[in-house]
Amino acid sequence: MSNASDPRLADYANLRDVELRKSLEAEHGLFIAEGEKVIRRAVAAGYPVRSVLLTRRWADPLADLLDPLGDRVHVVDDDVMEEIAGFPVHRGALAAMERRELTGTDEILRGAARRVLVLEDLVDHGNVGAIFRCAAALGVEAVILSPRCADPLYRRSVKVSMGAVFAVPYARMTNWYDGLAELRAAGFQTLALTPDQSAAPMDEVAMAARVALLLGSEGDGLSSRWLHEADHPVCIPMSPAAMDLGVDSLNVVAAAAIACHGLMRGSSADPAHRRG
Repeated sequence: MSNASDPRLADYANLRDVELRKSLEAEHGLFIAEGEKVIRRAVAAGYPVRSVLLTRRWADPLADLLDPLGDRVHVVDDDVMEEIAGFPVHRGALAAMERRELTGTDEILRGAARRVLVLEDLVDHGNVGAIFRCAAALGVEAVILSPRCADPLYRRSVKVSMGAVFAVPYARMTNWYDGLAELRAAGFQTLALTPDQSAAPMDEVAMAARVALLLGSEGDGLSSRWLHEADHPVCIPMSPAAMDLGVDSLNVVAAAAIACHGLMRGSSADPAHRRG
């Protein structure tokens, strides 16, 4: 295939146009997986493949996945791939995948999860993907998104997470205003992460059997409503010397990694707890 405007490649159009892609992917119920590892993880997680677009050198490494797809495999030269995508695709392969029906928050809250993250209005797709990777690596069992959070299945989220968005169950709230009441009714203790150093250090808070850790947006952090409604505001203690120099907080991904580690303290999903 040598024509970047071939209608069979419509799923891959305008990959750099975030707003257009969000509209197109919602309309057609699809998302894009990039790179062999991520494509394999999406397939292993049960997402159906609509088509695969790849450069020639990736035809053999992906042969076992490609053979059943027949004419839904589109092999192109590197320059055509870059023209279609609008950027160099360093991992050499893209797959258009079918979305599945999203899990409801009630299903997650009724389930067995004991440690969950709740993301309020994180709008950067890369940050959302990185936080999913932290959650998966450290044993967090589910993620709940506020209505305005970025889409975990947007291409950049999937890429940054290295497929971790397929490993951690997640749901999107339909009612932000009463979201914490819903968590509390399901038996979750709610901890609101804040840079405010007057809050209790996270590693000193007694944790209940079920805990939800709230993380706020990249710029403003958690809303005042969620901060006030949470059972406990908690912080990651900062170095006083750093504070004196004006370094008074961490970016949201670094904070999420540290907080996820602290969240797992003493839980049944904590490897140290299991060894004990």
